[in-house]
Amino acid sequence: MSNLPHELYTAVQTRELERIVTQQHNISSAKLMSCAGTAALEAIRNHFPLARHILIVCGTGNNGGDGFELATQALAKDYRVSIFQLGDERGMSEETTTARKALLATGTEIQRVADKLPTADVIVDALFGTGLNREVSGDYALVIEDINQHSKHTPVLALDIPSGIHADTGQELGTAVRATITLSFLGLNTGLFTGDGPSFCGKVIFDSLKVPPSIYNVFPPTARRVSLEKDAAGLKPRERTGHKGLYGHLLIIGGDHGMSGAARLAAEAGGRVGAGLISVATRSAHSAFFNLTRPELMCHGVEDAGDLEALLSSANALTIGPGLGQGEWGAALFQKALEAKLPMVVDADALNLLSKNPQHRDNWVLTPHPGEAARLLGCSSKEVQSDRFAAIGELQKRYGGVVVLKGSGTLISNGETPIRLSTYGNPGMGSGGMGDVLAGVIGGLLAQHFKVMDAACVGVTMHGMAADKTAEQDGERGTLAMDLMPHLRKLANLNY
Repeated sequence: MSNLPHELYTAVQTRELERIVTQQHNISSAKLMSCAGTAALEAIRNHFPLARHILIVCGTGNNGGDGFELATQALAKDYRVSIFQLGDERGMSEETTTARKALLATGTEIQRVADKLPTADVIVDALFGTGLNREVSGDYALVIEDINQHSKHTPVLALDIPSGIHADTGQELGTAVRATITLSFLGLNTGLFTGDGPSFCGKVIFDSLKVPPSIYNVFPPTARRVSLEKDAAGLKPRERTGHKGLYGHLLIIGGDHGMSGAARLAAEAGGRVGAGLISVATRSAHSAFFNLTRPELMCHGVEDAGDLEALLSSANALTIGPGLGQGEWGAALFQKALEAKLPMVVDADALNLLSKNPQHRDNWVLTPHPGEAARLLGCSSKEVQSDRFAAIGELQKRYGGVVVLKGSGTLISNGETPIRLSTYGNPGMGSGGMGDVLAGVIGGLLAQHFKVMDAACVGVTMHGMAADKTAEQDGERGTLAMDLMPHLRKLANLNY
C-alpha cells in the first residue's frame, strides 16, 4: 500500500471532493465517469492481462455509470463484454443515463440478471459504490452471492468499494462482494481499511482521475494512514554520547499468578524498541525466573501496593495491565499506579478495572480490543465493530488521552482530526501475547520521551510491520508474540 495516498475520507467527503472538481475546476461529472472507465480498463489490463471476456454487473447509481463507461471502452479495445443491470434506469442520474445510452448505441444488449451469471475471465462489481447505507436484500443479495461463488475461480474487480461494504465504517451490510482488487476513485474511503472492509477488498488500488491536487487541501480528511516515514521522527540516529539514562526507565506492572508471560513479553518489547532501563513489578513467585531468560530486566516481587512507591519514583513511564488480573492484588496496584501521574499505557486487565471506575486523563494510552472497548463503553463488541470510528470517538471523549482501538484496521485517536489508521498487521497476530507486546512497545517509546500520540502511532505501526515481516518469512499461521522481537529491533533502527 506504499503507493496509496495516506488521507482517508468518508463517502460524504468524497462526494464533496467531486463537487469541488465539477463546480470550481470545470470538470464535468461525465468526464470524471469517463476517466473512471478508463482507469478500470487499465486496472484489468495490468492485473488480469490474459482476460478477454469481461462480465460487468451494474446498478443504477453513478457506480453503475462507471461500469457502463468501462463496457463501452472495453468494446472499443476488442474485449468481449457481458453486461447486466439491476434496478430501474428511470432513477438514474443524467451522466449515468448518458453512459448507458452510449453503450446501447454500440449495439450491445444490457441484460437483466437471470438466475445465474455466466462465466467470464473477470467480473466487475459496479452495483452500489460508496452510497450504500442499508442492508443488502432481495435480488441484490442473490447477485452478490452469485458473484462470490464465481470469485472462487474468477477474479473480481470492485469499483469504488465492494458492494455491500459501508464506505465509512467498513461494516458488511448483510452480504458483500469479495473482491480480488478494489479500485478506488478520487478519495480513499475509511471503510476500505477497517472493520470488515479489509476482508472483502482484496488489494486496494487508487486513481485520482487526474483532478487538480489542490482539491485535497480544501478540508482535512477524516483519517490518515500511519507510516514510520511520516510519524517516526523520534527514531532518528542517537548521539554518540548517548547513555541509558537518556533513553528512559519503563516500569511494567503485571503478571499475576499464572500470567507471568504477559508481563515478560511487554518488558522485552519495551527494551527492543530502545528504552534505557526496564523494571518489572510482578508477583514474588515470578520475579526471580524472569531474569533467567532476560537478565537485563530488573525484576521486583511486589505483594503490596506500597511496594510500588520506590519503583514508581524511579520510572518515567509505565505499562500496566499485562497479566495483571482483576483481583485484589491487581486492583490495588492499578490504583497505586494512577496516583503517580506518569505517562502510561493501560492495557488488558487494567482496562477492565478502569471500566468499573472510569477516569479521565490526558497522558495515557488506552489499548482496548473490541471486547474491552465494549466494557469501557457499556455496550456489546458487535456495536463497537459496527462503527469503530464512533466507538473510538466516544472512548476518547469519555477517558481522554490517546485511544488505540485494536483490530483489523487499528484506529488511534487523541480527539483531534484526522484519526490515525494502521493498515499493517495480519491474521497471524491472533495468538496470545500480541497485545502485551504492543503495550510494551508503546511504553518503551513513552519512556524515550515520545509524545503520547506519537508513541501510540509509532508503536502501532512498528508492531503491525513486525508481524507482517514475520509472516513474510514463515507464514501467518503459528506466529507467536516473541517472533516479533527481532523485527521490532530492526524497525527501531531504520533511522527514518
